[in-house]
Amino acid sequence: MALFGFGRKKRSVGLDIGSGYIKVAVVNHSGSLPVVERLTAHPLGADAIVEGEIMDPGLVASTIDSVFEEQGIDRGSVAVSVGGRDVIIKPIQMDRMSKQDAREVIHWEAEQHVPFDMDDVQLDFEITDPEGEGLQMGVLLVAAKRELIENKLSLLEEAQLSARIIDVDAFALHNALEVNYPEAMNGIAGLINIGHETTTVNILDEGVPVLTRDISFGTRRLSIDLQRERAMSAEEAEVVLRGENTDDRLQAFLYERVQEVGRGIERATAFLETQELGAKLGRIYLCGGGVRIPSLTEALAERLGVETIVANPLEQLQVKPGGDEVVDADLLPPMMMLSLGLALRVAA
Repeated sequence: MALFGFGRKKRSVGLDIGSGYIKVAVVNHSGSLPVVERLTAHPLGADAIVEGEIMDPGLVASTIDSVFEEQGIDRGSVAVSVGGRDVIIKPIQMDRMSKQDAREVIHWEAEQHVPFDMDDVQLDFEITDPEGEGLQMGVLLVAAKRELIENKLSLLEEAQLSARIIDVDAFALHNALEVNYPEAMNGIAGLINIGHETTTVNILDEGVPVLTRDISFGTRRLSIDLQRERAMSAEEAEVVLRGENTDDRLQAFLYERVQEVGRGIERATAFLETQELGAKLGRIYLCGGGVRIPSLTEALAERLGVETIVANPLEQLQVKPGGDEVVDADLLPPMMMLSLGLALRVAA
């Protein structure tokens, strides 16, 4: 699902503007299967983006512009996304009708579920059981504040780019997961994106997003904790968070800190046990730059008691030789999940 888009192209570009890195994926759709032509990630200056808010638009725009210029990336088919507290994703029930008829009434339905002024939002929806025969149908409702979208478009314009699609973070991540791990579309699964400042929890039920929640946890806060409580420099803390130069004490320290993510996942999935008899989280997939945090995978697997997988967005995709040489190959795949999901979405 995309909030709006404009046609198809053979080559598409997914741009993920994160708090720590600008990440870009280029995918060619001209063959029978998509081919990843280019992956690149460029660090952003400290505090350029704080808690999702762009503090220095000029710096962010110039960084994006430089990445596209240096890598020779086409500027004409870019997909970006929005997320955070100004985006609402909610499964609802409506009287069964055609998608065209639903589009006529979705505004009135949304008023009952969206805590924003309807005049200030962009709405979209998807019927999740189009072949159903009951009197009611499942609908996935999306509402994003117009200001959020307008700010993203303004930033792209300053970076000399134009958007062909503006998607939602959770849906782009879902898209990359479905392509690479089709088994995740069965049962109840969690896709956990651990970023620089925020961890996003996406819960899927038979492939349908049923809950999206942000947790104020990321590598930035862990770095600050290490500096404050372990008297480390910022550089030393970053080395530790990359999984290097750790000892038993640091492992224990980080193991305790990442319990916050486990608690957040538990709270997000608690409703499943009350709404659906016997419903249990089957497995979780981890992505984002934070997956290298020592003890993270083990701590979540132990706390939640489910299979925990570090997702690779290239698991099922062909990569053009040399397409991923521009960044650390060990760090690259998990942090590129969103940008690849966006690049795949353009031709969908």
